[in-house]
Amino acid sequence: MDKKEILAKIKLQKDGLANNPLFSCKNRIAALKKLYDNIKFLQSEIVDALKKDLNKCEVESYMSEIGLVLSEIFYMRKHTAEFAAIRRVRTPLAQFASKSFQMPCPYGQVLVISPWNYPFMLSIEPMVDAIAAGNCVVLKPSESSPNVSAVIEKLIEKTFQNNEVLVVRGGRDECSFLLEQDWDYIFFTGSTRVGKIVMQSAAEHFTPVTLEMGGKSPCIVDETANIPLAAKRIVFGKFLNCGQTCVAPDFVLCAQSVKERLVEELKKQIVLQYSVNPIRNESYAKMINKKQFDATCNLISKPDLLFGGKANEKLLKIEPTLLSATFQSPAMQEEIFGPVLPIVTFKSLDEAVEKVNALSKPLALYIFSSCKKNQNKVLASCQFGGGCVNDTVIHLATSNMGFGGLKQSGIGAYHGKAGFETFSHIKSIVDKKTWLDLPMRYQPFNKLKYFLIRMFMK
Repeated sequence: MDKKEILAKIKLQKDGLANNPLFSCKNRIAALKKLYDNIKFLQSEIVDALKKDLNKCEVESYMSEIGLVLSEIFYMRKHTAEFAAIRRVRTPLAQFASKSFQMPCPYGQVLVISPWNYPFMLSIEPMVDAIAAGNCVVLKPSESSPNVSAVIEKLIEKTFQNNEVLVVRGGRDECSFLLEQDWDYIFFTGSTRVGKIVMQSAAEHFTPVTLEMGGKSPCIVDETANIPLAAKRIVFGKFLNCGQTCVAPDFVLCAQSVKERLVEELKKQIVLQYSVNPIRNESYAKMINKKQFDATCNLISKPDLLFGGKANEKLLKIEPTLLSATFQSPAMQEEIFGPVLPIVTFKSLDEAVEKVNALSKPLALYIFSSCKKNQNKVLASCQFGGGCVNDTVIHLATSNMGFGGLKQSGIGAYHGKAGFETFSHIKSIVDKKTWLDLPMRYQPFNKLKYFLIRMFMK
């Protein structure tokens, strides 16, 4: 699709906003049902595309992408009418006689830009929330996952008209071109570097944005933690999708007294979950491309290597790798988007909290501890998007809580009600009755009117 054709289709969609079929709540729910059914129908093609782009096995593809999308659609179908309903609110006595209410309304035309690491889920989930809120969507999937982008385009064409949802494929040029246009809302998932570009482009048109980014998400393990279980859950969260997960534990910050035990248990769990030779394991995902492969390999320092470290350039696979690190180590200077896990130690929990707060605010934080006091200290003292106590990554797998970051790790949230409200403008309305008109607000003012105003507005 060339730029003229893209612009013509975007304009056609925008011109039709007044007659947007998704403005009707009934039509939104019907559209979501059709989307749900078509995902089920195309499920084998989605799995195959995820295998080609990221070497994801069927179970991981369903668990971390398809199943999460179906769950979000099911939730939004059930709750869209409730979320879209007019909400009565209390009216101040000074505004008697009237009623006050809030009316959720769609923004209009929404641009959704998605990344390559979870290319199906991170394209469709925000789109689902936008549709539930009644918006038209232009979806830009990642060029780095071309097979998934192709099946997404097929899914959307099978489910929606262009005046409802339009897919624009392509690379940086197409993305830059889209960002030059005037949108009613932009939803972006990706790197902090590109997030800045998106925000700058949105500012040109005063367009509101949601940015879902990342950061160095810490995983704190104190001396009271259940070490074998902590290791099991850390390995699951870190090496899922070959470490290419925005909420993966980026580094472990463990009590000095438990480091050796934790490292041994992490080694055991890597072997148990990914076999003695993960590179030959067909259920273990690969790096998305050579650029990401090389960048991750460059973080592996032989003197700091505790486990793993082998790589296969042809297969774009890197073993789950453990490194001994300090906050000055190369692997601790930026977010790791691959299967490399640095392990840093602390002497006291106060030191751990201080170190975490010295970094940019992460998208996620995890605390493994059997001590409620320690859990509460970390949760209350550290700033982060969301996280888990005694587990990793699962906090994003629910429609009952919003998911998002803060500052460098993101702006805004989505999933469930939070997603509906992200893509809705809430109009505040006062409906004033005509059968009574209190005179105290009108000039000329006098002492009695002043007395009444103070009485009503205290």
